[in-house]
Amino acid sequence: MRFYFSLSLFVMAGLVVAFAPLPVPQIAPQERTFRIEAGQFAYSPSELKVHAGDTVTIQLVSTDVVHGLYVDGYNVSIEADPGQTKTLSFVADKPGSFRFRCNVTCGAMHPFMIGKLNVGTNDWLFRSIGLAMLAIVGVIFSVKQKA
Repeated sequence: MRFYFSLSLFVMAGLVVAFAPLPVPQIAPQERTFRIEAGQFAYSPSELKVHAGDTVTIQLVSTDVVHGLYVDGYNVSIEADPGQTKTLSFVADKPGSFRFRCNVTCGAMHPFMIGKLNVGTNDWLFRSIGLAMLAIVGVIFSVKQKA
């Protein structure tokens, strides 16, 4: 009976760690501008970090051939000719990680021309750490109870 009580406590603690809202400070939406250079099958920078609600402006500069940029999840795209700069703006209102990729066939390595847009914080990392710590405590408690 005591084992089932302990097990139910660990399960409830795990549910709290996994699904309880984390205290996140409210940050006022900002206007964020990024200059991305596209060339030789890579974006520079290849990772962008913004807060939810920010207005994101991307200035795409192609350095060699025609390149594009399509942001998965937001369905926005842009194309830039060599040596030209094109601008794209959208509101990052969906939290999570989204890939952006070239939507113009630009050569043999075209499928590998991707980047990442992170909107908001990665709270699943903290939740995973909490669940791992809870699992370790559970294993130690179980071993001590059997001894």
